[in-house]
Amino acid sequence: MVTSIKTVWKQIEQIVSNALAEDFASGDVTTEALIPSDLKGKASIMVKRDGVLAGIDVAREVFRQVDPLLRFKGLAKDGAKVRKGKVVATVEGKVANILKAERTALNFLQHMSGIATETARYVEAVSGTKAVITDTRKTIPNLRLLEKYAVRTGGGKSHRMNLADGVLIKDNHLIALRASGVGLGEATKKARRRAPKGLKIEVEVESVQQARKALAAGADIIMLDNMKLEDMRKAVKLVKGKSLLEASGGITLDNVRSVAETGVDLISIGALTHSARALDISLELEPE
Repeated sequence: MVTSIKTVWKQIEQIVSNALAEDFASGDVTTEALIPSDLKGKASIMVKRDGVLAGIDVAREVFRQVDPLLRFKGLAKDGAKVRKGKVVATVEGKVANILKAERTALNFLQHMSGIATETARYVEAVSGTKAVITDTRKTIPNLRLLEKYAVRTGGGKSHRMNLADGVLIKDNHLIALRASGVGLGEATKKARRRAPKGLKIEVEVESVQQARKALAAGADIIMLDNMKLEDMRKAVKLVKGKSLLEASGGITLDNVRSVAETGVDLISIGALTHSARALDISLELEPE
């Protein structure tokens, strides 16, 4: 996990730098051909669909890296519920540089706000239950830090940031171990002995019988993978709070409330990061 604000921001700076290099590799031939280098103006960044804002400081960093003299003013903070037509930021300075930064800044802002908006919908759907909405590692390569931040901005929680954050014994681990005669219970105990001290041991199961084995082996978290609601309720009754229960697989806005009402502690949803619809946000230019 990231351990300090400084470390986090250094990573964000590098992510922004890489994105600008991708879009601006050989310059902006259109802007350079048409826009006078001394033309100044102001642009407004406007939300065009209701949602939850995330990524305003990342957008600010894009404009800063393109031109440190651009004046960016945030008018709404991350986590704010914004309505269609809301101006969330303005930027002033050389028009050419505003245009060069526009797409990259909006890409970050739209994507992160889309994730925060979708997460907030799931959080609202399970309101009043004890279930916590969490993300997964199903993220766009190199954008995990930003996407998981967006989930938290929308009211969700972060699951493992990376493979070192916790032990998660999945079906393919068990398939690989089966050849040497190691079953679910023994694998769980082996992980406890060999993993770094203090890490949670989570086991993915597909049946109540497997959940019983994981519980007996001392699993801290038992992931109920693609289980029917009836089986989830049986697992909750079986575990009786001795281990955290996480529901995963096939979770949608249509069924998440029913899943939460089974009594599980966590509901992990890959779609929060890999399938969230971008929030429509545009930049409107006002030349001097």
